[in-house]
Amino acid sequence: MENCIFCKIIAGDIPSPRLYEDDKMIVIRDIEPKAKLHYLCIPKTHFALLTEMDADRSEILKHCFTKIAEIKDQLGLQDGYRIIINQGENGGQTVHHLHIHLLGGEKLADF
Repeated sequence: MENCIFCKIIAGDIPSPRLYEDDKMIVIRDIEPKAKLHYLCIPKTHFALLTEMDADRSEILKHCFTKIAEIKDQLGLQDGYRIIINQGENGGQTVHHLHIHLLGGEKLADF
């Protein structure tokens, strides 16, 4: 998607240090952190909403969640973390490329 900021980051058109990368996803720091540690796990395949899920996208998300569990310690999230996926305008989604927020590094407030 030509106007998608995350697609531009994935393509290397916008520089953003990658804390993790493989053939299906990247992990970067959020530029507006809401916790001491705030990362974004971004699938390399562009789609915006869970309602766009199909078998291939399901496998990509499965890979993302599996990899998050594997790399949590190297991201400093060994004491726990929160996962958030914003969906749609009312859900706070500002970039219309599905991504997973990982927040931690401190005790997070209840909500």
